[in-house]
Amino acid sequence: MGDIDSGNTAWVLASAALVMVMTPGVAFFYAGMVRPKSVLSVLGQNWLVMAIAGTLWVVVAYSLAFDADAGAGLVGGLRLVGLAHPGEAVAGYVGSLAQTVPPLAFAAFQMMFAIITPALFTGAIAERTRLLGFVVLVGAWVPVVYAPVAHWVFSPVGWLFARGAEDFAGGTVVHVNAGAAALALALVLGRRAGWPKNEMPQHNVPMVVLGAALLWFGWFGFNAGSALGANAVAAYAFVGTNAAACTAALAWVVVERARGGRPTLLGMASGAVAGLVAITPAAGYVTPLGALVVGAAAGALCPLACGLKYRFGFDDALDVVGVHYFGGIVGALSVGILGTSTVGGTDGLLAGGGLRLLGEQALAVVVVSVYSFTATTVLAKAVDALVGLRADAVDEQMGMDLAVHGEVAYDFGFGEGTLGGGAGLQDIAAERITTHARERTGRRV
Repeated sequence: MGDIDSGNTAWVLASAALVMVMTPGVAFFYAGMVRPKSVLSVLGQNWLVMAIAGTLWVVVAYSLAFDADAGAGLVGGLRLVGLAHPGEAVAGYVGSLAQTVPPLAFAAFQMMFAIITPALFTGAIAERTRLLGFVVLVGAWVPVVYAPVAHWVFSPVGWLFARGAEDFAGGTVVHVNAGAAALALALVLGRRAGWPKNEMPQHNVPMVVLGAALLWFGWFGFNAGSALGANAVAAYAFVGTNAAACTAALAWVVVERARGGRPTLLGMASGAVAGLVAITPAAGYVTPLGALVVGAAAGALCPLACGLKYRFGFDDALDVVGVHYFGGIVGALSVGILGTSTVGGTDGLLAGGGLRLLGEQALAVVVVSVYSFTATTVLAKAVDALVGLRADAVDEQMGMDLAVHGEVAYDFGFGEGTLGGGAGLQDIAAERITTHARERTGRRV
């Protein structure tokens, strides 16, 4: 292990805190885009992800991701269960890769990545997911899907890392992984009642913008913190993160306008997020000008990709596939095209490095996509068979807030003295739940 540097340690811990803010950011971003009757369920799912993934990371997932390899570069061992051996160097981080932060600081930083990744796919399954099924799914997904993928790509002893694939801050590990899982879950759960025939517009654009702002803010820790030090690479990542978000927001609005629409605030916020997604794997490998290109490409492609759900009929409620999966692909491949050793990493195609790096990036995208989609499909079907994953029709019609939590985000005037002698909206909800209880067969939350 390298000498511990207090400045680097302070930066990594601060960055971990910034990344933690991103999950509430995702929660608000998604909650503003659902209908009023499902706001709390979306917020609650993301809060639960923080608790479940944070617990599992300490217990076992960190060990599976970053312990010494257990064979063929596929998964780590179990020596670090419970974050044991905190004084030992993280496996593979030796020589030029030697870390200058305590292993526990590194584990804390990486924990935030493990939390936000399953939080991202909650947008695909919004408004129709049972709570117990969701809890079991996330509890299985973190060690079975996230941890092995993190080992492959982030750990120096993982097989994709060893081949030369580069992912600075999680384009494949986080965004391609979550996007492929989102597609699998959308297919297993099926469409929301009435989709796509009925309009299901976002209910609170200011909440969406608040979420996007928190994401943009936290993303500086997500990307610049991945340098694991307060250094020049962190500065490149910081500047590139902002640059990509800016051009992506502009490009998304241009696409909206070119398609005959109006420049929406929702589009601006979504475009910025798409740019942040795309720059994630490339932030420490491309120049600021390269980051502008990456952002513009994501801002132009992702709004088009969001339309694929209508073409192929899968109900990805909040466009996780269009933004995170395709944005992640843009970013991962851009490393192989725009990456330069003058910033960090390996020279890509335009820097004279040939096609080798681009090939490794494409391989990483394909492998992570196939594994995440397949494993998530199997897990989702198993969870659905065991405890139920899809909400029943009555609960979905009522809204997941009332059905699952027995509370609502907004009263909308149904307060004291209205609707027959002072019945509040939650009282009405309780009565409706009781009335419809007989219509459910083995009702599970």
